[in-house]
Amino acid sequence: MVSLRFLLCFLFVSSVYATIVSHDGRAITIDGHRRVLLSGSIHYPRSTPEMWPDLIKKSKEGGLDAIETYVFWNAHEPTRRQYDFSGKLDLIRFLKTIQDEGLYGVLRIGPYACAEWNYGGFPVWLHNMPGMVFRTTNKSFMDEMQNFTTMIVDMVKKEKLFASQGGPIILAQIENEYGNVMGPYGESGKAYIKWCANMAQSLDVGVPWIMCQQNDAPQPMVISSV
Repeated sequence: MVSLRFLLCFLFVSSVYATIVSHDGRAITIDGHRRVLLSGSIHYPRSTPEMWPDLIKKSKEGGLDAIETYVFWNAHEPTRRQYDFSGKLDLIRFLKTIQDEGLYGVLRIGPYACAEWNYGGFPVWLHNMPGMVFRTTNKSFMDEMQNFTTMIVDMVKKEKLFASQGGPIILAQIENEYGNVMGPYGESGKAYIKWCANMAQSLDVGVPWIMCQQNDAPQPMVISSV
């Protein structure tokens, strides 16, 4: 039988390591305090794991509070349901390196990545699926996007890397710069972005989700300009 004293001690120790990240309409709050955070991008596949510690250390020395990165779908799933997280694609190792340096992380799952990255980060096999239409209320696209997003979230959760678990990741991003192209999609675009928000929230990561350049982002998404 677990004693009440042991249970209370366990709950106290667990809560010490969790970081409460929220927002109040004016700023991101960390453990209830408004913060102005300076963030910089490091795209892990564009360097090697041996380079990451020095790059992140120099970022900290230069005054950054957080490191953000896209997650590159076409690199991680070059063939449908065949995944690669080895070498310079070792996302978890990269995130742990951020944690080791004492910086926050911003995980931009997308899955669309700008970043001058081939095909916006979409796998070529996705294009070749029958009836496929990208970034709209198309069941084939939404199923594949949800599968990849969920897999990434589950990997990160397993390693306890979200701030709610004591990890470095204070924000996660779903979709990317969709507001710039949504107009031609009409009502289907509006329905899609609402679906994105609901899908992301259902993954229960314990930190806010952001949408970049999406002025009509559904609540409780945080709108980001970059």
